[in-house]
Amino acid sequence: MDTNDYKVRLDIFEGPLDLLLYLIKKDEMDIQTVSIERITRQYLEYINTFKLLNIDLASEFIVMAANLMYLKSRTLLPRVDQPPEDDAEEDDPRWELIRQLIEYKKFKDAAGFLSLCAIEQEGRYAHHPDTSEKPVEEAAPLAEISIFDLIRAFQNVLKRFEEAHDFGDIIDDRFTVSDKIDFFMAEFALGESRNFDELFQSATTKAEVIVTFLALLELMKLNQFVVRQNSLLGSISIERRDPVAENHPPASPAAGSAETEPTPA
Repeated sequence: MDTNDYKVRLDIFEGPLDLLLYLIKKDEMDIQTVSIERITRQYLEYINTFKLLNIDLASEFIVMAANLMYLKSRTLLPRVDQPPEDDAEEDDPRWELIRQLIEYKKFKDAAGFLSLCAIEQEGRYAHHPDTSEKPVEEAAPLAEISIFDLIRAFQNVLKRFEEAHDFGDIIDDRFTVSDKIDFFMAEFALGESRNFDELFQSATTKAEVIVTFLALLELMKLNQFVVRQNSLLGSISIERRDPVAENHPPASPAAGSAETEPTPA
């Protein structure tokens, strides 16, 4: 498998500020006291993982990485060595970034609130309600679960794998992305769900771990598999879609159709 020949193209609607807010939330940090050194290190780890997976990134991610590295370098300089054009304006080089994050979070929270209101209104003012069918609960697609959650889970799997395996011996790569896609489609029954970590238990090389994850991303993009996460930053499970079950949910028993015990003679 040559991952350089396989480029992942995902519709990533989130940007660099979303990634920074995600990292802050993950570490339960306060935006106004964020550690530039820590968040820069974590941000660059995500960028490197995207590159490892050959995922196309918008230029804004690279620009933010450069900005974070610049801010980190400034925090390491003594006060007397700060750039003169910024010296008179601010004591802390983090404040411009902090202001951006606070403003962005305000708009993001407002957009989320308005979205919830819209969903509420849709449920409250249905013009032609159809009581014969129950609405099907949809699993959140890849972009809504957040690609950052998936990358975090993949980083944890890869780290544990590297700690448990010795890469002194070179092992020929035996799998391609297509091989793993076929494997998943054959291994998972319709509607079957498994924990994310279980998908990598049979991997014997780092390349196989990467190929497995790429195949999973491709299957999600093709809407064959869905991601489920029951709590914020919680464990992730993967489920193969069952179109028949989704389009035809079990019907509730009709009124008066319940079985009754026979009346004694």
